[in-house]
Amino acid sequence: MRHLTKLLAAGLIAAAIIQVPREALAQWIVFDPNNYAQNVLTAARELQQINNQITSLQNQAQMLVNQAKNLASLPYSSLQQLEQSIQRTQQLLSQAQRIAYDVQQIDRAFSSTYAPASSSQPAQALIANAQTRWQNAVAGLQDAMRVQATVVGNLDTNRTQMSALVSMSQGASGALQASQAGNQLLALQNQQLADLTAAIAAQGRAQTLEQAERAAAQDQGREQLRRFLNPGQGYQSTTVQMFH
Repeated sequence: MRHLTKLLAAGLIAAAIIQVPREALAQWIVFDPNNYAQNVLTAARELQQINNQITSLQNQAQMLVNQAKNLASLPYSSLQQLEQSIQRTQQLLSQAQRIAYDVQQIDRAFSSTYAPASSSQPAQALIANAQTRWQNAVAGLQDAMRVQATVVGNLDTNRTQMSALVSMSQGASGALQASQAGNQLLALQNQQLADLTAAIAAQGRAQTLEQAERAAAQDQGREQLRRFLNPGQGYQSTTVQMFH
């Protein structure tokens, strides 16, 4: 009985094998190692190409990020403060008292008030010119001190601006920010040079007015001495008012 059962099972298995298509049986049984290796190499090449493309995209993205940093504008500007400082200094120079920084006005003053004393001028005119020259010298000294005070007042603002710009330059994220910070530092230096020029000009104006006042006073003194010693005219006393 058992033997008969085994024979029957073997027959069924054989019948099943005979019914399977030959193509499927061949695919199921045959293994081609060369074809498998070729498929693996092809898949590896495709994977390497994908990795190269990913790397290229990452490089392009990083390049765009760097370009964006280079084009980023500096988030700080000191130009308004610098312009205000220069305007204050220029305003003081334009407010120069009496003889201002004007060539024509200077020429008129030196052709009249500071002109050499002549024998035809009355004594009152000589005294009035002397008083005007003294007032011009005092005004020049006052103007110089005002400009100097303004320049000294700008020092603290300049120090704050320079500290901020240096920090911005050191922390610049790109070429544009570094360039803008450098340009603003140059503007700050120009503003400081402008203040220095204004202070030197005001001081020089005050000294020039003092020297011109002394030179005109010496010339007027000689004329007054000549009149005093002139025997034909002699000395004539007059009431004068030198200063207020």
